[in-house]
Amino acid sequence: MKNYFLRTCLCSALLLLSLWSVAQAQQQTTITGTVTSSENGEKMAGVTVSVKGATSGTISDADGNFRLNTTRSLPLTLVFSYVGFSSQEVVVSSSVQPINVQLTSTELLGQEVVVAASRVAQSIMESPVSIEKLSTAAIKEVPTPSFYDALPNLKGVESSVQSLTFRSVTTRGFGTNGNTRFNQYMDGMDMQAPGLNFSVGNIVGLTELDIESVELLPGASSALYGAGGMNGTLIMTSKSPFEHQGLSIRLQGGINHVDTRQQSNIGFVPDVAARYAKAFGKFAFKLNIAYLQADDWQAQDSSNFDRLNLVTKPGFSHTADPNYDGINVYGDEINTTYGATAGLLNGVTVSRTGYAEPSLVDYRTKSLKTGAAFHYRFTDDLELVLQGNWGTGTSVYTGSDRYSLRNFNLGQYKLEFRGKRFFVRGYTTQERSGEAYNATALGTILNESYNPSVVTDANGNVIGGWFAEYATVYNQARAGVFPGAPGAKTDEQAHAIARAYADRNRLQPGTDAFNQAKDVITERYIGFGPGRNGAKFNDKTNLYHYEGMYDFSDHIKVLEVQAGASYRRYALNSDGTIFDDAERDIKIDEFGGFLQVGRKLVHDRIKLTGSIRYDKNENFDGRFTPRISGVFTVAPQHNIRLSYQTGFRNPTNQDQYIDLPIRANTRLIGGLPELLTKYDLYNNKGYTQASVQRYAATGDPSQLELHTFSKFKPESVSSYEIGYRGLIRNRLLIDGYVYYSNYTNFLSYIALIQPTEPLAQDPTLSRANIFATYINNPEKVKTWGWALGLDYQVSTWTVSGNVSFNDINNEEDQVFTNFNTPRYRFSLGLGNRNVYKNLGFNITYRWQDTFIWTSSFARGSVPSFGTLDGQINYSIPAAHATIKLGGSNILNKYYRTSFGNPQIGALYYLGVTFEGLLK
Repeated sequence: MKNYFLRTCLCSALLLLSLWSVAQAQQQTTITGTVTSSENGEKMAGVTVSVKGATSGTISDADGNFRLNTTRSLPLTLVFSYVGFSSQEVVVSSSVQPINVQLTSTELLGQEVVVAASRVAQSIMESPVSIEKLSTAAIKEVPTPSFYDALPNLKGVESSVQSLTFRSVTTRGFGTNGNTRFNQYMDGMDMQAPGLNFSVGNIVGLTELDIESVELLPGASSALYGAGGMNGTLIMTSKSPFEHQGLSIRLQGGINHVDTRQQSNIGFVPDVAARYAKAFGKFAFKLNIAYLQADDWQAQDSSNFDRLNLVTKPGFSHTADPNYDGINVYGDEINTTYGATAGLLNGVTVSRTGYAEPSLVDYRTKSLKTGAAFHYRFTDDLELVLQGNWGTGTSVYTGSDRYSLRNFNLGQYKLEFRGKRFFVRGYTTQERSGEAYNATALGTILNESYNPSVVTDANGNVIGGWFAEYATVYNQARAGVFPGAPGAKTDEQAHAIARAYADRNRLQPGTDAFNQAKDVITERYIGFGPGRNGAKFNDKTNLYHYEGMYDFSDHIKVLEVQAGASYRRYALNSDGTIFDDAERDIKIDEFGGFLQVGRKLVHDRIKLTGSIRYDKNENFDGRFTPRISGVFTVAPQHNIRLSYQTGFRNPTNQDQYIDLPIRANTRLIGGLPELLTKYDLYNNKGYTQASVQRYAATGDPSQLELHTFSKFKPESVSSYEIGYRGLIRNRLLIDGYVYYSNYTNFLSYIALIQPTEPLAQDPTLSRANIFATYINNPEKVKTWGWALGLDYQVSTWTVSGNVSFNDINNEEDQVFTNFNTPRYRFSLGLGNRNVYKNLGFNITYRWQDTFIWTSSFARGSVPSFGTLDGQINYSIPAAHATIKLGGSNILNKYYRTSFGNPQIGALYYLGVTFEGLLK
């Protein structure tokens, strides 16, 4: 399939080149000039210079000079724009004399142009739906080490941090560690890893120097972007090598772990990046590279977690509870409930001694991002782009377990032909799990390697093992006959003696024996058979995607009309370590298309837009997702927007096909009928976890409830929104909205306990099989919320703030919705890009409420927290340099965003960025 994709791209490129080579070459015109500030006469760098009505453009260099090549005939109009300054249009009749332009500073806010809201360029004030944007200037001024870390400061944005280099973002609730209800695109390419099913926007992809803008749509967006945009869409756009030329370098270093809370030594964080771009007439290219290395945040929650009842229990070790199961301790999930033959342990549940996460997971996090793009402009309006991005790194991810993503890598390769009103693109995403492994599996197999939990004879009779040794020694200690510990012992003392004896050969973290065993296990694949019984994944899943769009607005004068279509194929390939593909190939095909029609009415005071999209996945019925919106200009710079939006998502590839052992007698499986049939869940039905909890509390068998599966469907949402965006006296920008969402066939996971023996023989269900799988919630899930943002600007000073509220109307029972969202959150910011002689600063304080986090990994309370980020910067125009000193969570008040993930401390950094060198 990979060769097929490459052949298709090559043939397409050759065809396009052939078609255009026969066209008569157009005479190229070169226009030069200088841009200065009208206030002080200083040369202005970074000013965008574009040809009005065309895609061509450039930016001014550090000395304010620009050089623009165009095939447009003279006269033409140039548009000069820069954040914080009024845009200016200049008519050019001759290219002989340089053009000198002075821009006037302005306090006007809300002048940004956005594309994501309607897939065509429009003023953010006229957006038919809520949208947030980070421009190039705003990205440079973020107080966090990277722009991605600054996303939670935007209105209504939530995030889950699993690692220093792994942050998942979403909006409007249902935050998960993967956030599969939230789309992320980079230059039109879907950033979701097709096999592991999480977005990799801050692991691989754009470097800090190559990011042009970030646009974020909160809420449903499937009408334009297809499956997955249930709760929002993030659009990241890179810089054009035509408009941003020269060499840029960022050298940044930081420190974290500035106390001894997680490790005894301070961690150093080198973070370097370089970008080089050059244009030669109609041809341009760019190269990117970035590297980061750090000691990661460590998950060290040793709270005792009851996985059956999904609550934390007293104690932080086996001293308080023989059946202790630490949240970030792995291997202690293996337990047994002793029967009558165990003497005084009859009816007592005991678990193995586990290993804390820091001894199992690779915390030497790193990230290497590379990218190259080659652009050819046939005319100002037609461009061919060949682009490739490849990245690798080591990080930690939380799914049903904690996964060490060691040397994980992902590549994306794209061929795109685009014009003023259309684009056609094809790309592939190539995912490779590298040396990634499951920390829980590693802890479990380490235990089994030095002393198996149970040893049986040829007839299946227990003849030894860790649990048998434990029971024997416990009873001897209670009776006072255990050698070396004379005298009858208390229950607590006997448990300690029994555990010490059963653990006598335990592999100790840090020893050569432990490290050797760990290396062997992490080199073997998960599963059964030759070379298996390990913790490693073997994922080589690929995605192939083709799409196109055309804007008919130039041809249909009375309406604005856009249409597009797409096709994609997933080729799953995990060798049975993630999916049920050990003995078969799994391929999934999807296709879809959309149509959007808009019309301005009443002297352009009303803009009505309707969109509809159809999508079909081969495993599910096709579906339509419409969107209707209206923007009403009630006064100049004051707009009210109304919208009805719909979204849907197919169950992810893992939701459909996963087949993964996660603990003893516990397996995570997909919700497709073929997986349920494989484990006989249609005939030998499982008890719901909620009913087993009631049975355990009451001892009443009538409380047990068997689950009956219904048809597995995609989930959908209908959302209603009213919003207002207005500008008061050109200084105060107000943006707010209220929404209500109704989810149907909501995809949730459910835990089922499948008995292997009659209840009379196994009344505690200790020998039952446990399956976690995905189903549609039979009840409708309803949420609502609101958000309000204020931005006040005077000269170069900006004061900003936003607050958001989210709530759900459903009570969770046996089916978990994983709303995972604080009801209230707010952010306050103060900044000045030039407070005194090239000195600027920006500070942001962010706070969020307490909430309950639920996932297939763990469930518990996430306390409220507030965190302060800040930076000061000093620009040196003569050296084309900016020095930046800052920190995230600068007060070093540790917090966590989701239960079971690490706590986040302070990170302080100092960096220098050079831009526009060697132009």
